[in-house]
Amino acid sequence: MIKVHHLNQSRSTRILWLLEELQMEYEVEHHQRDEQTRLAQPSLGQVHSLNKAPIIEHNSLKICESGAIVEYILDHAKHSNLRPEKGTRAYYQYLEWCHFAEGSLALPVIASLLMQMESRDGAQAMDGYIAKELKLDLSFIDATLSEQRYFAGEQFTAADIMMTVILEIALSANLIENRPQISRYLADMQARCAYQRARAYG
Repeated sequence: MIKVHHLNQSRSTRILWLLEELQMEYEVEHHQRDEQTRLAQPSLGQVHSLNKAPIIEHNSLKICESGAIVEYILDHAKHSNLRPEKGTRAYYQYLEWCHFAEGSLALPVIASLLMQMESRDGAQAMDGYIAKELKLDLSFIDATLSEQRYFAGEQFTAADIMMTVILEIALSANLIENRPQISRYLADMQARCAYQRARAYG
C-alpha cells in the first residue's frame, strides 16, 4: 500500500486527489507546518532529506516531487484514463501541462505570494519579471481553457490535478481576477468528489 506523507496546506493534496480518483488504497501520515515559520517541521525531514511534501513510500522506495509521484502512481494503477495514450496529441498536451505546473507557473505564483507576505518599500528587482511571467502564463492558460474543457483536451487527466493546485495558490494570492475561464475551470475541479475527499485532509 502507498503511504503518503501529507503536509497540511501543501501540494501533497495532489497526490491524495489522484489516489482518490483512481480509487487506490493508501495510508496517510500527517505532518504539520510550524505555526511561526509556516515551514514543514523536522518530522518530514526524517522521512526525506529535502524536508518537503509530497513524499510517498511504496515497495521500499521513497519518492519526492509531485510530478514524479504522479507518474509512479499512474504506472502502478490497474486501470486509469488519467494519462492519455502515449504518442497521441492528448498525451503530449498532458505532458506539457504536467511540467508547466511546476516549471513555468510555480515560480512566479509562489514568488508573488511570498512578496505579498513581507513588508516592502518600493519596487524590487524581481517585480517586473514576476508581473511579466504571470501575465504571460495566465493569459496562455485562460486562452487554452477557452478552447477546451481540460488541459489535455476534453478528458480529465492527472495534468488537471497538477495544474489545479498551483492555480489555487494563484487564486489565494488574488492573481486570477478577470480570468473567467480559469475561474470556471477551478469551480469545476473543486466540485469533483475525489477532490473534496482529498481536501478533507487539510
